[in-house]
Amino acid sequence: MKSITALFLLFCFLVPSALAQLKFAFYGPSCHRTGSIISSVVAERFRRDPSITAALLRMQFHDCFVTGCDASLLIDPRPGRPSEKSTGPNASVRGYEVIDEIKRQLEAVCPGIVSCADIVALATRDAIKLAGGPSFLIKTGRRDGLRSNPADVNLPGPTIPVSASIQAFAAKGMSVNDMVTLIGGGHSVGSIHCSLFQDRLNDPAMDRSLNAQLRNTCRAPNDPSVFLDQRTPFVVDNAIFGEMQRQRAVMRIDSNLAFDGATRGIVSSFAQSNSLFRQRFAQAMEKMGTIGVLTGRAGEIRRNCRVFNNGR
Repeated sequence: MKSITALFLLFCFLVPSALAQLKFAFYGPSCHRTGSIISSVVAERFRRDPSITAALLRMQFHDCFVTGCDASLLIDPRPGRPSEKSTGPNASVRGYEVIDEIKRQLEAVCPGIVSCADIVALATRDAIKLAGGPSFLIKTGRRDGLRSNPADVNLPGPTIPVSASIQAFAAKGMSVNDMVTLIGGGHSVGSIHCSLFQDRLNDPAMDRSLNAQLRNTCRAPNDPSVFLDQRTPFVVDNAIFGEMQRQRAVMRIDSNLAFDGATRGIVSSFAQSNSLFRQRFAQAMEKMGTIGVLTGRAGEIRRNCRVFNNGR
């Protein structure tokens, strides 16, 4: 019994000590222009391409849900050394050039100070606000990982059952409410290729007019894409939750969330209140951004987000 108590106390001291090194205004003394540089680059890209919000949201999710929020997704594959980036669902992640430009500008004024992991978190936060989503503060101080292995990639797919999705999020310390918030919020912007939702087109419960519209779009060659949220596809808001309830969700997982006993109440509450959704989405994004973070002397601060500092 004493050994169990000792282990529990050790866990209680070790885990908070890592998270305690994430703090607000972490770069205040060392690189006070961090926020302004990131905001400027993201705003310029958003003006030209508002879909960048969806791209950055997806990038952060795909990074954090593998080995943690450590920018391991950003590492480029090389001959004989594959990485997370070109594996499975990560092959279509985009927006890396935004992170590259932010890093280039930060290295010019504060070399070796700001991590790629923090750049991803802050850029995503700023893109959410630009797309009409909530404004929120996040703690910084993340460091970049030293590993990027395709074998680590095991992300939930578009047809995952709700129960399995709950388990996948729970494994990362996220609640059912977090899961619904992040899935719905992430899918309130962005698009999906037709090849990834054929199961929904064959679902008789799907809204007939939307089904016909999607079938017509998907007849085109080269696997076209459609918006996940048919009402406000470039706005981070609660509209998609109403679409879920009306059987107008494009993805299977989105549709299932509205009718599964474990999640339908949450979907209903968000469909009725955009302010509640905004509050919970901000909280869930902050929480997701702490998954598996490296702090202190762990990891490194990459000079180039696509390459480990030792050139591996």
